[in-house]
Amino acid sequence: MNLSYTDSASRTSEFSPPEMSADSMEIDDSLYSRQRYVLGDSAMQQMAQSSVFLSGMGGLGVEIAKNIVLAGVKVLTLHDTKLCETWDLGSNFFLRQDDVLTQRNRALAVHPRVAELNPYVHVDTSSSSLDLSTDLCFLKRYQCVILTEARLSLQKKINDFCHFHQPPIRFIGCDAYGICVRVFCDFGDQFEVSDPTGEEAKEMFIQNITQGNPGVVTCMDSRTHGLQTGQSVLFREVNGMVTLNGTARQVTVLSPYSFAVGDTSCLQPYAHGGYFLLVKTPRTYSFETMEQQLSEPQVLTPDFSKPEAPLQIHAAMLALDAFQEQHNRLPNIGCCQDAEVLVKLTEEVNHTLTNRAPVNSELVRCLSRTAQGSLPPLAAAVGGIASQEVLKALTGKFAPLQQWFYLDAIEVVKPLLSLSAEEFSPRGDRYDGLRACIGETMCLELHKLRVFMVGCGAIGCEMLKNFALLGVGLAKSSGEVCVTDPDLIEKSNLNRQFLFRSQHIQKPKSSTAAVATLEINPEMQVDAHLNKVCPATEGVYNDLFYSRLHLVVTALDNVEARRYVDSRSVSNQKALLDSGTMGTKGHTEIIVPNLTESYNSHRDPPEEEIPFCTLKSFPAVIEHTIQWARDKFESAFAHKPTIYNMFWQTHSSAEAVLQRMQQRETLEGAFQVVKLLSRRPSQWEHCIILARLKFDKYFKRKVTLPPPPHTHTHTDSLFWQSPKRPPSPIEFDLKDSLQLEGTIDTLLTPDCVWTTERLRMSPRMFEKDDDLNGHMDFVASASSLRARMYSIEVADRLKTKRIAGKIIPAIATATAAVAGLVSLELVKVVGGYGFESFNNCFFNLAIPVMVLTEAAPVKRTQIREDISFSIWDRWTVWGHQHFSLSDFINAVLVNYGIEPTMVVHGVKMLYVPVMPGHNKRLKLTMQKLIKPSVDRRYVDLTVSFAPEYYFSPDGDAHTA
Repeated sequence: MNLSYTDSASRTSEFSPPEMSADSMEIDDSLYSRQRYVLGDSAMQQMAQSSVFLSGMGGLGVEIAKNIVLAGVKVLTLHDTKLCETWDLGSNFFLRQDDVLTQRNRALAVHPRVAELNPYVHVDTSSSSLDLSTDLCFLKRYQCVILTEARLSLQKKINDFCHFHQPPIRFIGCDAYGICVRVFCDFGDQFEVSDPTGEEAKEMFIQNITQGNPGVVTCMDSRTHGLQTGQSVLFREVNGMVTLNGTARQVTVLSPYSFAVGDTSCLQPYAHGGYFLLVKTPRTYSFETMEQQLSEPQVLTPDFSKPEAPLQIHAAMLALDAFQEQHNRLPNIGCCQDAEVLVKLTEEVNHTLTNRAPVNSELVRCLSRTAQGSLPPLAAAVGGIASQEVLKALTGKFAPLQQWFYLDAIEVVKPLLSLSAEEFSPRGDRYDGLRACIGETMCLELHKLRVFMVGCGAIGCEMLKNFALLGVGLAKSSGEVCVTDPDLIEKSNLNRQFLFRSQHIQKPKSSTAAVATLEINPEMQVDAHLNKVCPATEGVYNDLFYSRLHLVVTALDNVEARRYVDSRSVSNQKALLDSGTMGTKGHTEIIVPNLTESYNSHRDPPEEEIPFCTLKSFPAVIEHTIQWARDKFESAFAHKPTIYNMFWQTHSSAEAVLQRMQQRETLEGAFQVVKLLSRRPSQWEHCIILARLKFDKYFKRKVTLPPPPHTHTHTDSLFWQSPKRPPSPIEFDLKDSLQLEGTIDTLLTPDCVWTTERLRMSPRMFEKDDDLNGHMDFVASASSLRARMYSIEVADRLKTKRIAGKIIPAIATATAAVAGLVSLELVKVVGGYGFESFNNCFFNLAIPVMVLTEAAPVKRTQIREDISFSIWDRWTVWGHQHFSLSDFINAVLVNYGIEPTMVVHGVKMLYVPVMPGHNKRLKLTMQKLIKPSVDRRYVDLTVSFAPEYYFSPDGDAHTA
């Protein structure tokens, strides 16, 4: 039996995907730029030649479809035999009420919405039956097959067909039943991975290499090498022990700063210099079939506090498969009898397993009670993980999952087990699937929720999807989701911000996303703003605004903004859900008043800045030349024109300036202005002359003249010693294409900076994503020429753009996973769960690894035996119009028994007794000292106390 397909023209046919040479593929960088930095061009081209079959258009299936279409496969076939039901609206974000009313096939219903995500992907559909009697030969045309909502018996049959086909068809099975999800991968007996980690190989400079067996390499400046025993490194530019150059050696790690590289005893002594690079070594993985893996599963452990959980879920879900085979249905919602049957089945299944853990009867009962239901955030999380495995299967990039991944959300359901069965019963609306998991009362709490989300990019779009499926912020329940983002939609956003389409480019993110969210769930109330959240907008996002909220969600891409939102959330005692991604990595952090620490309680190490002297005179790696070129752009096209314009804002005319200069007056900035005016080009030939002069200045004349190669410093070491590189001035040569491009790009077109007004210039802010503005042309050419001067390997335009534009690599799979995980925590926050229920998470889908940890507990500082405080405590002193500083100090003394020795407001010291005149301030009113704005209900003051000594019962003195 063959399956039939409906293509995008809605006609039934046998579909045969067209062939195309990978070499002919051109990657649309304006769309895929962020993803290219994650996958690389080779993987992108392989993916764009691949066809995928995906069965099951429930919540999990449509999540996978979304992610792999955004990633850019060649062909995706959506398969489903089921018709749309109201129940589906709670998990499938691409279904609409009309699809339910007209009883459309689920695959046909979602097809147009999946297809419009990416014009480069051909999406077709199939609604033919797929069962144990189906002829599976149609699968030969696909490189990867994904099954969701399929019985285990069917999964095993199709997996066997895929595994033993030559070449093997990559197989992925995914299931989501209530609080439990699983992913199974089988990519064949021999699956080669070109790059298991995806980490960029960085140049590490060498301090020393010993002669010996083994020889020991020490890194310069105590830099950690980050290597693992068994990896290989490639040596370059080593002086003395030159035999190592161009060779790869396997390493044995000795310390974070040193490693052994085998026998170097017969090599020449190491003199100086050199660096090494990690060599990417392909690795071959071997997979077993699902049938082989059932009794001895290889599992990934995401939560080390529950190491037995994956094997326990494995047994429980196999028992669930057996239950379906026996009863031809899933256990009934909230049915205790079915739950006990499933517990017994799990015990029987567990006895047949070679790898097993003790049966977790509580988990099994929760699975039974919720199996018919769905937790949309859990489906989003596992959908992101499974989608990344699809991309690995197609490209051979990153280490694949071997072979099972299990995750449960028992912490969400456990506190609700005491509720009556009626709480979980269907009511005939879109929330029945969710209600089966968390009950009616919790659903109503979600409906009433008032959320403030800051940022509406990739994570923001995914969060809004989760809000819509969870029923967060419904208008009829006086709930609301307020989202703010000042950015406009760019084409590069479309690759992972799935609520946006090409017709939305240059429209506001927040308002566009709000409209798209209401299409998913028209019952929501979404208020879209275009503001930044920062001190300048505290008039909008004031204390009254925060007082109406239940919680805050950050969907931001920078640390500074996170820290500010966190500080406002702590001040206003609001829970905060934070998450972020970088490439395949993601994190979530849950911040709950009085339970956890805040985002500002810990600080990441500051970003390492390149010293100015290195940029100016001693570049050693390509990052240095790219930053130098970016700085030159800023100086020539932004900073100098801005200074020039500011000068003419304070001086009326050139004649007046000239007259004052003739009178020998000193005018700040006049010299720079005159210099710019004297070089103002009047025609194209002048531009070329100026560009040639700039070329000689940057790459010939303005070169740090090197001392002779063997010159020593005062410490008797060589001056030109690694990482310093002696420069070689470049003579201009028109036959050299790089020099010609560099000359033209050196000044871009000066007309873009000079305006028609003689006394005005038009500053240019660096814009990396516009290929027509010449900005990246300038940086790429200037960086490459400078790299050539210093014998540094030149970077391609893609790498140059990432470094110069400080682009954060991003991919839809990681974004979907992180938003799903943090949305699960939202349910716990709304339910008022205890500290032990909350999880923070870090994952890297490339390796793959996922680590769930408990949230960091809030720290309390003990002032004395009866007084302590944490970041969440507020010592409130109520004042009035005539309330003085002395009154404030007395109020603190009366209420807390401690006399303040210093009072500070922001950076202003209100009261420091040792400061001259401060004691006189005691009579002044707090109103006069602080000068608060009219709409401020309170101000934050920092109060210090002198140490107090008290004696404990043991007679020892202690400081409080």
